[in-house]
Amino acid sequence: MEKYKTILVTGGAGFIGSNFVKYMLSQHPETTIVNLDALTYAGNLENLTDIEDNPNHIFVKGDICDQDLIPKLFKEYDFDAVVNFAAESHVDRSIENPGIFVSTNVEGTQNLLDNAKKQWTTGKDEEGFPTYRDGVKYLQVSTDEVYGALGKTGMFTETTPLAPNSPYSASKASADLFVRAYHNTFHLPVNITRCSNNYGPYQFPEKLIPLMISNVLELRDLPIYGDGMQIRDWLHVKDHCSGIDTVLQTGKMGEVYNIGGNNEKANIEIINLIMENVKKHLSEGHVEGVNTQPDQITDDLKIHVEDRLGHDRRYAIDNTKITSQLGWEPSYTFENGIAETIDWYLNNLDWMENVKSGGYQEYYDKMYSKK
Repeated sequence: MEKYKTILVTGGAGFIGSNFVKYMLSQHPETTIVNLDALTYAGNLENLTDIEDNPNHIFVKGDICDQDLIPKLFKEYDFDAVVNFAAESHVDRSIENPGIFVSTNVEGTQNLLDNAKKQWTTGKDEEGFPTYRDGVKYLQVSTDEVYGALGKTGMFTETTPLAPNSPYSASKASADLFVRAYHNTFHLPVNITRCSNNYGPYQFPEKLIPLMISNVLELRDLPIYGDGMQIRDWLHVKDHCSGIDTVLQTGKMGEVYNIGGNNEKANIEIINLIMENVKKHLSEGHVEGVNTQPDQITDDLKIHVEDRLGHDRRYAIDNTKITSQLGWEPSYTFENGIAETIDWYLNNLDWMENVKSGGYQEYYDKMYSKK
């Protein structure tokens, strides 16, 4: 018997969300996933082609800020759980236009919380707090960036004070505080997960790893912020999905859980590793339809550009709480995960080209004009 019959997954056509939807359908085949995504620049239905005929996957195009659509969906599908991935998530974009991040990440989260509270409330307890039907949960997918930056030592724990340094991370921290407030004020059953940098298949190619793979193949400049020594803890997206599922199934109500991969790497290390891996694949003839030669991939491609405003120097996650209390741990080493990831992008060049050209945005119309 599945714990949750019907789950609303928001942002489920994006990088992490689409991987999560597929993970859940494979691990919980009796659960129905209603996948709500606005299909903005990072939402891509081509990420979901392998499950488009799965009867337990229902796609809805829509915005979490929509105050008419969200209550309608709650009434129609009677969700047991909400997993909120929907977010503007690119730091550079948040520096250019912070307002969009406030709208989606903060106001959208509050709209979801409000509707979960209304739909799940069954009455009041002796102290006047709302009571809820059994077996419901709201899970907010957040980021380690809400904690700010670290020095050369130390790690983020769940009790690290929030100190966001970019408009993006400030909007995510604000959303987390709304989730916390709904739990404390209304006793809404919630969890928050905070992850380190994700990597893996289907990541939008403005992010570091797919961007560098693409640029190496095309012999384009490899832009490196500052000295390239910004350190991140890298988490394979499939490990992130299993961590979220673990918290959804067994997390203690109201608790925050950090999900980290135990893989600290500097950005320049990642770029060097990608260059080496792509050269190896090209020399072995494993990449079809590419004219680039291995000896053309040299350090001359690397260019240092002006550092991002307010660029956090180092992130590192302490995942002791989720490993010791819930028994989760990452399954990927970085070496295995990055090799698998590079293989995926090199074997899916059509997907990457379609995303970069904007052609992926036509996929929704093609898919739904047939139905």
